[in-house]
Amino acid sequence: MGKKVIIVGGVAGGAGTAARLRRLDESCEIILLERGEYISYANCGLPYYIGGVITGRDKLFVMTREKFTAWFNVDVRTSCEAVAIDRVRRRVEIVNKLTGERTFEHYDYLVLSPGAEPLKPPLPGIEHPAVFTLRTVPETDRIYRFLQEQQPRKAVIVGGGFIGVEMAENLHARGINVALVEMMPQILPFLDWEMAAHVQQHLRQKGVKLVLGDGVAGFQDGTSSTIAVTLQSGRVLEADFVLLAAGVRPEIRLAREAGLEVDRGIIVNEYLQTSDPHIYALGDAIEVTDFVTGAGIHLPLAGPANKQGRIVANNIAGRPEKFTAVQGTAILKVFDLVAAATGAGERALQKAGLPYYSCILHPASHADYYPGSSRMVLKLLFGREGQLYGAQAVGGAGVDKRIDVLAAAIRLRATVADLKQLELTYAPPFSSAKDPVNMAGYVAENILAGDVQIITAEELLAGEKENMQLVDVREPGECGHGQIPGAVNIPLGQLRRRLDELDSTKRTIVYCAAGLRSYLAYRILVQHGFMHVRSLSGGYLHYQVLANEKQIAAE
Repeated sequence: MGKKVIIVGGVAGGAGTAARLRRLDESCEIILLERGEYISYANCGLPYYIGGVITGRDKLFVMTREKFTAWFNVDVRTSCEAVAIDRVRRRVEIVNKLTGERTFEHYDYLVLSPGAEPLKPPLPGIEHPAVFTLRTVPETDRIYRFLQEQQPRKAVIVGGGFIGVEMAENLHARGINVALVEMMPQILPFLDWEMAAHVQQHLRQKGVKLVLGDGVAGFQDGTSSTIAVTLQSGRVLEADFVLLAAGVRPEIRLAREAGLEVDRGIIVNEYLQTSDPHIYALGDAIEVTDFVTGAGIHLPLAGPANKQGRIVANNIAGRPEKFTAVQGTAILKVFDLVAAATGAGERALQKAGLPYYSCILHPASHADYYPGSSRMVLKLLFGREGQLYGAQAVGGAGVDKRIDVLAAAIRLRATVADLKQLELTYAPPFSSAKDPVNMAGYVAENILAGDVQIITAEELLAGEKENMQLVDVREPGECGHGQIPGAVNIPLGQLRRRLDELDSTKRTIVYCAAGLRSYLAYRILVQHGFMHVRSLSGGYLHYQVLANEKQIAAE
């Protein structure tokens, strides 16, 4: 007789575990418990269904209960919740949420894939009928019905993570005025502040109101609208609809009450076994290891959950396989922009005590001379020995493939020198002869070799500008679009013959639009005896966005 496996949770990781296990072992008995009504649905697509991008509700379902049962011979029990685990007897107590019936099932192996739940802090008025969360299909249905019936004009979104930002766009697409409230000083914490600033600027340009650095204190009936949102600052926002998207927490209650080891999530080993070798766990409920820093983190992403499901099934079936770590590779669409990242950002590196360098580039998506080219902002983080730590990009076309290449490079422990050697596809409609990934390698190598010393836009904005000479090496016509206060304009082509206008003993900052010409100016100045030169990383294009964001934050 084959093994009996009970899987708790039937969305991404749980359903994937069941399907893989059946492919490997036709003899085992598999019971899939899902406390909700549906299994294997596309929860990442829920905002786009609400916004009308996905036009059919049925498209959200990757697999129905009936089809899953027929294809994989799995006992699928929806609306059934595992409420307790008896590890001594190896049995699970199950409650049918429709009938209230309690049953017990024994197991040889138990798989916990309960996911995560939206954070719902105990704030006054949190149960107001105009306050919603978005995690499941029934929650999506309630929101969709509310929007259809009530036709709200104003919405407040609490939280600036993936769901909050995606819902801002999709509610805006329905003609709703959106205010997004985030208690941190930036949205999208998977990005460094200087990269999130570009997304924030774009959201404002699209008409989304951002309230940063301010949390929610409570909710009450509105005077001129359905609901009033009171912020910690005392400010009040009137709305007809509120979405709580302030993050999620791992579902660890069942594991904790069973005596399993938990911390930021359920603790597992490299084989995804819990502290009980007969119980595995995966997905949004577990604590994972950061591939770059080695720290234990909670990272609720669909990609790792699906991979973990396959690995758990392999291990139960007697094919030992390890799950190593996560890089946090992620991407999202924000109106006309794409924001993506992989590996560690500055906050994670600082927390881990890892010294690092960074550089900012503005490469084109493909050859400038071919129609449709657009600029992206690309940030690379790397160590003293050239080891790759992380990468982030914001732009339009081509952001995804550059971050995917860099994600693979980080996973394979490549260095900045390796980036120069990567042979990537090139034709004018798709890239440049020097791909943005190659260019990132060149710039990083220049920094490590001492061929250029940079100053970041954040450092320049925060630092003293006295006894400093700022040299703008753009053409005069470009300066009309804006200039750093106090800068003198000496175009790159005139720099050599106008060196006597500058003090070679002073601290000198050179900048251009994106960084190439300031690098060339740097090389000229240091070889003519200038002693304290820095090139502005990312150029004026990057500086201007950050300066604007700081000004808005100060108002």
